[in-house]
Parts: sequence; structure tokens; C-alpha cells
Amino acid sequence: MADSVLLIIRLLWLPIRLITMKAILTILYWGARLLAAIILLQTLFFKFTASPESVYIFTKVGMEPWGRILVGLLELVAAVMLIIPRSAWMGAILALGLMAGAIGMHLTLLGIEVQGDGGYLFFLALIVAICSAYALTRNMDKLTAIVSLVRQKIS
Repeated sequence: MADSVLLIIRLLWLPIRLITMKAILTILYWGARLLAAIILLQTLFFKFTASPESVYIFTKVGMEPWGRILVGLLELVAAVMLIIPRSAWMGAILALGLMAGAIGMHLTLLGIEVQGDGGYLFFLALIVAICSAYALTRNMDKLTAIVSLVRQKIS
């Protein structure tokens, strides 16, 4: 009798745990998207106002001023797309690509620390990359469907 009661309790408890895990994953998904979008939007001020640090960075990589403005516009698009649920996967791809470029520049031309920032910009790029990668993995079904569709069109 005690085994039956225990089994019933376990069966009743299982859906509650699944709902809770689903809610946690949803909160993590939204949190990752919002964190990446906020960081991207926050750094736009420095790009669009031509702050000395931003001008230094893009001059050092040979992309000043056109690269600074273009990257700023692309980061704006990525941030907006990350916030909108239907386009979050596209925003994640764009943000991940932009951050791969930023991280690559830090590791090759700029160094992790830029003008005494203690690696702050590098750290922000890593956070956006990780959050974007997580958002992309949560939307892998959409990406897989598009790749399949493209393969069908090519064949």
C-alpha cells in the first residue's frame, strides 16, 4: 500500500517539476536575449557619439569611421531582433557574428585590455556571445528548417 501511495505522489509531482523547469528555461531564454540586447544598445551611445575609446578601437583595426557606424547600426538591428520573439534567432545569429569579430579583434589586434579598461569591453563581448549562442540553441529548430529549405531549393 505504501509503495502505491509513493508511486502516485511521484506521478503527480512529475508534471509540477516539468512545468517549473519549462518556466525556468523560458526565464533564462528571455533573460539571455534581454541581457545581450541591453549590452548591445548600451554600447551604441559610445559608437554613435564617437567617444575617444571607440574611435581609438576602430582606428586601430583600420575601420574608422565607417566601420564604427556600420557595426553600430548592425548592433542596433541585432538588439531589436533579439527582443522580438519571432526574429530572436536571426538577432542571435547577427549578434554572435558581430561578437565573434569583436572577440577576434581583441585577441589579435587590440589586446584584451583596451586603454586601461581592465578587459571590460572584451568581457561584454563574451557575455553577448554566450547569451546569443544560448538564444540560438533554443531556436535550433527554426535554423534547421531554414537550412533544409535552402538545401531543397538548391537541389
